[in-house]
Amino acid sequence: MRPTHILGISAFYHDSAAALVRDGEIVAAAQEERFTRVKHDRDFPKNAAEYCLKEAGIKAEDLDLVAYYDKPLLTFDRLLETYLATAPRGLKSFRQALPVWLHEKLHLPREIDAALGNAYPGKLLFNLHHLSHASSAFYPSPFEDAAIITVDGVGEWSTATYGVGRGKDVTLLKEIRFPHSLGLLYSAFTYYLGFKVNSGEYKIMGLAPYGVPRYYDLIKDNLIDIHEDGSFHMDMKYFDYCAGLTMTSRAFDDLFGGPPRDPESSTDQRIMDIAASIQKVTNEIMLKMARHVRKETGSENLCLAGGVALNCVANGLILAEGIFKDMWIQPASGDAGGALGCALHAYHGYLGLPRTPVRPDAMKGAYLGPEYSDAEARAAFESLGIEFKEHDEAALISAICDCMEKGMIVGLCRGRMEYGPRALGNRTILGDPRLPEMQSRMNLKIKFREGFRPFAPAVLSERVSDYFEMKVPSPYMLLCAPIQERLRRPLPDGWQDLRGMALLKAHRSEIPAVTHVDYSARVQTVHRDTNPFFHSLISAYDKRHGCGVLVNTSFNVRGEPIVCTPRDAARCFINTEMDALVAGNCLALKSEQKVKAEREEYLKEFALD
Repeated sequence: MRPTHILGISAFYHDSAAALVRDGEIVAAAQEERFTRVKHDRDFPKNAAEYCLKEAGIKAEDLDLVAYYDKPLLTFDRLLETYLATAPRGLKSFRQALPVWLHEKLHLPREIDAALGNAYPGKLLFNLHHLSHASSAFYPSPFEDAAIITVDGVGEWSTATYGVGRGKDVTLLKEIRFPHSLGLLYSAFTYYLGFKVNSGEYKIMGLAPYGVPRYYDLIKDNLIDIHEDGSFHMDMKYFDYCAGLTMTSRAFDDLFGGPPRDPESSTDQRIMDIAASIQKVTNEIMLKMARHVRKETGSENLCLAGGVALNCVANGLILAEGIFKDMWIQPASGDAGGALGCALHAYHGYLGLPRTPVRPDAMKGAYLGPEYSDAEARAAFESLGIEFKEHDEAALISAICDCMEKGMIVGLCRGRMEYGPRALGNRTILGDPRLPEMQSRMNLKIKFREGFRPFAPAVLSERVSDYFEMKVPSPYMLLCAPIQERLRRPLPDGWQDLRGMALLKAHRSEIPAVTHVDYSARVQTVHRDTNPFFHSLISAYDKRHGCGVLVNTSFNVRGEPIVCTPRDAARCFINTEMDALVAGNCLALKSEQKVKAEREEYLKEFALD
């Protein structure tokens, strides 16, 4: 019997992506930004779609269905109603948005046909945005039955939903509607604190532990009314995203004592305290939602998706409170994951074909992007004049360990690229977490980003409880957990008086490079079955030094997407102070290079946010 192939598409909003499903199995998925090198590329994912078809060994004419993750007409309806309700104030914003809609979003069938070479003859399905998120959360999960929560900025009219997944069916039960949105609330604070919306939300989460939530009551007394079931109502006089060109209003500025922070200015204690306050509000809402959904659905399992599901602090609190027996979070929880969700829903929901849950999940470790051969790695190095040596796998692991034990920072571009915003060992920068200077060196010399940004630990799954107060897998770096008490170091005299960036001076544990100022860490558990090479590498380092943890951060610089090809990796290696680079089985050392960096031109190409 001929296989059923379905291509899912997310495009024209944020983080365009494509995903391909064959007989319900996830074959390939990737974000367009990785191919175009345009961060958060919103254009139609032509390159990602071509990759997915190639990985599946088919052409566009072989597809049975193409699914889109959103209903553009409903979204357009929301925009028209919102602009009419706020007219004439929203005229400028409306005039900016309308040409994009007239050119692209209202003509999606035409855009999709053209991108597929006018070769696809079949049906195009349009999925509800939050149904796509819910499907991306439930269908790949290991559960036969689960409650589902989706929370993001907005999709059509919905900003948050909950529902249930049972067998092959996903059903949404309740929603919160625009303009009341936890995702947009968090983005409003991202904007006010001087970071880029839809990009800098991670920075707020990372900045929060440096502050004290002294603005928590101010937010709850003025901006948002939170109900016991996790629903909420926002006072829109403080926000401008409905009709204006900014996220916050003058009333917001007055409430918090000044205009939005200049992105180039320093992050003072006030900024950190505001970040801590909005994170505390987010935690409260997510916990109340989880308790309510547990009560209403009766399910012992929870699936999460939507951009807010990438908030690993809130996720960790839901887990720690034991509201649900088990929990699974889609690693590509943002808009990119909608491409996978609508493809899976087309297969199970629209076609009604059966689903068999698999453990640990059906995401294959999120290693769903392209892989490059040793020959392609060699060609990339040679084209850029990079000196390198080739090794077999055992020798390569040994050589990487040699580098890290000398304090070197190593870039790793090997195996299939990860789907979603996290690097999970295949497009990764590694280092020894025991070195106190590793965090600041990686931030300032490699990533070219703010010094406060924390790094994640990649830890052997079988040793996770040796280092962290965590008893469950966290393969996708989506849960925060405390460092084990026995690994914590006594803090120096006077540390109580330290504030802000000064807190970085106190080395809090035996693995300081991955210990945040509140003793937390965003944990990735590395499993032998999912990523044998990465697991073998950490195991080898553990045998040498008794350290089953490595620093793991995404292989990119600030303002640039995570690398895709060996050539992308090689250019990043040349133009940063990275000490070593692995692509395929090729290893290059910076000390052996004759090529000179052209850092100004490189960084100019990726405009810093």
